[in-house]
Amino acid sequence: MSGLFGYRILHWGPLLAFLIIKWVAITTLYMTSMWMPIFSSYISIINYLIFLSFVGLTLYNFFSAIFIGPGHVLSKWTPDNPSISEKLQYCSICQSYKWPRAHHCRTCNKCNLKMDHHCPWINNCVGHKNHLNFTLFLLFAVLGALHSVILLSIAIYRGYHATWYFYHRGPESVVLLTFASFLCSVFSIGLSIGVIIAVGGLFYVQMKIILRNRTSIEEWIVTKAEARTRTEPFVYPYDLGYRKNFMLVFRDSKWMDGCNWPIKEGCTQYTLTYEQILQKKEKRQRSRTYKVIAEYNGSWFPLFSQGWRTCLKFPFSDEARISLNVNDVVTVTRWKKHWLYGEKIHPINENIIKPRGWFPKQCVVEIAEDIRERRGMNFSEDHSAKSSRLRKIQ
Repeated sequence: MSGLFGYRILHWGPLLAFLIIKWVAITTLYMTSMWMPIFSSYISIINYLIFLSFVGLTLYNFFSAIFIGPGHVLSKWTPDNPSISEKLQYCSICQSYKWPRAHHCRTCNKCNLKMDHHCPWINNCVGHKNHLNFTLFLLFAVLGALHSVILLSIAIYRGYHATWYFYHRGPESVVLLTFASFLCSVFSIGLSIGVIIAVGGLFYVQMKIILRNRTSIEEWIVTKAEARTRTEPFVYPYDLGYRKNFMLVFRDSKWMDGCNWPIKEGCTQYTLTYEQILQKKEKRQRSRTYKVIAEYNGSWFPLFSQGWRTCLKFPFSDEARISLNVNDVVTVTRWKKHWLYGEKIHPINENIIKPRGWFPKQCVVEIAEDIRERRGMNFSEDHSAKSSRLRKIQ
């Protein structure tokens, strides 16, 4: 295997997902065939057709979500109208402007259209082009797992009461339940219940995203937009109502280019992207500069180098950890008790791609100049506030 096929499939997520589907399907078919032969009745034929349809549709949408992908922004893309560039975010890694609703995935190393999240089970991002396939994969996986639990439970029950079924229903209805088949059936039921709970929960989240036409990333952007100080309330431009939002994914997505989207009246294609630009500008203003005083190798659980407190209270996030060397300089934008999130500053070229991620707080100290500058800003703000109060009193 080589190329795109090998890159996408030869990963623990797709391989494990495929093995679970295969194991549950084969076990269910084997155990069911003992008490319901495929051509024994019309009900039997219908039952097998339904179950095999669930398996087939699950696999079809699973592989479609993997290989179709979310769609990507064209490499080194620049808008024809230069004035639009001010309203779009620029990706220094892809060296192109991001289309509306597009975001860069550090795992895929591409800017993906209407990106929702990177899913390890399909080893790809969920976005514009594969959102429907991913959602249908979740739906049919849950339905197939539910069907499997019912069939396997009946098989185990018939095997446990094999004597009664032999004398009252005849030998053709008996399930020969050996120790191995019992373990395989119980294990398959456990896997199926896990799929129903975990994948069912994810399907609920995806349907919520579809009906609101708001991805997980956009949900976070809107939350910050509503909390940000502004003269007018923020209006999310893509929510067109449940019915239209549903149709955008289940009917219209294959006709859309992933750049131009239907929007609410009074909004533009760049309402959300410009809001992101303003949020990132405020984020840079709040950032602080730190200097590295102790090395860190980028480990997720640095028990021996950083201690058990830092190891146990790690950020509950799949975001990267960055290695640090003494005298490195980092710009920090997020703070936790024992961890900080930021990016390295290149000493020579600021435009070079900068590693970004979490690292232990005890490895760095805030630069004194940054502290003085911040204190000076606070003093200026306090001084101006006091002056304005005095003017009001006078």
